[in-house]
Amino acid sequence: MAFLKHCGRTVCYRLLGINTRPLLVMAHPLGMTQGVWDDMLPALLGKFRVLTWDLPGHGASSAWTDDSCQITAEDLATEALALAAIAGEEAFHFVGTSIGGVIGQQLVSQHPTRLISATLTNTGAVIGTAEAWNTRSERVMTLGLATMAAEIVPRWFGPGICDQQPALVEGWRTSMGRGDARSYALLCEMLATCDFRATLGNLSTPLLLIGGTDDIATPPVLLEELARLCGASAPLILPQTGHVPAVECPNRFNEILVAHLT
Repeated sequence: MAFLKHCGRTVCYRLLGINTRPLLVMAHPLGMTQGVWDDMLPALLGKFRVLTWDLPGHGASSAWTDDSCQITAEDLATEALALAAIAGEEAFHFVGTSIGGVIGQQLVSQHPTRLISATLTNTGAVIGTAEAWNTRSERVMTLGLATMAAEIVPRWFGPGICDQQPALVEGWRTSMGRGDARSYALLCEMLATCDFRATLGNLSTPLLLIGGTDDIATPPVLLEELARLCGASAPLILPQTGHVPAVECPNRFNEILVAHLT
């Protein structure tokens, strides 16, 4: 791991692979960490230089410290661009899942010249409702992440994962429970306000959209709507997959991603 001081915070990141290969920047889902990509890295590093990082208050990144008490999608996109600058790359491939896909939508909308391609999974132009996100924010601040993780984490995975790999689910519950509650709550409030439906037309960035048949949080209909808004090809909907294909089917995800990017 390495660390960057950015806007008064410490951001934990990993930059792996050979300098001469194309840069691939990967953004993890809300409540998880950059470790979500670990099972994909061995295959990806044969073709790419890979940069992953922990969102505010997640993993080893410090909590959100801005006195404005607000996080925006542009804040997170700027963080991604600052990390790409460390790698010395003006343009890069981007992969984002869930809130990582929201960061990707911000990048393709506002910084398209910085992207060679974008792969957005398990996300939407609008995710959920403002009421639901604000309620979750309030509950996280009242109950704490460790308590909320018991409710949230099982929803990430399809029933096959929950039934067959209980230790994996419990491990991610423990990981989420160690995060910073205020940062998580602020990210929930950010998602309550994110709406890219008016900004995604006429995109110049090559776009790949991926979802899962068993995704409760961002069902396939959201990816289908996103494809229509972007003028992109129909999303690939992975069977028996929930919200986190990097964990549930990393080999299949790698095959799709490498084929698309190369």
